[in-house]
Amino acid sequence: MMKVAKRVGIWMDHSTAHLMEYSSEDYEVNTIASKFTEPVHQSKLLHSENSMHNKENQSLKIYYKELMDIIKEYDVVLLYGPTAAKTELSNMIREDHRFDKIKIETKSAEKMSHNQQHAFIKDYFSKLLNYESPYYK
Repeated sequence: MMKVAKRVGIWMDHSTAHLMEYSSEDYEVNTIASKFTEPVHQSKLLHSENSMHNKENQSLKIYYKELMDIIKEYDVVLLYGPTAAKTELSNMIREDHRFDKIKIETKSAEKMSHNQQHAFIKDYFSKLLNYESPYYK
């Protein structure tokens, strides 16, 4: 019996990721927020810009690692969104050999409602499934 590939679409930017597993059932959205965009307090403004930059980088790395912990449970992953965050995460994943067997693709997309995200993922994965079908060849 063939194992059904687990697929997930992740709409993301630097502050939020919306994860939506692809299935024929109703969709559920899991949201992960980055600490990257926490409000800057006046006392933090007194720190050097370099210190702030390092803190932002650390926050992003934590955010990406949190997403990577989830992604490793899937076989096919679509990262999409309006910013470079999807590419940054994709590059981190490519450097980690634990993800070698996972198919990961990035696509540009504007800000979307959950219904639009669901339609985007459904469309993407149904086309992918048709393309991978043995009847396609």
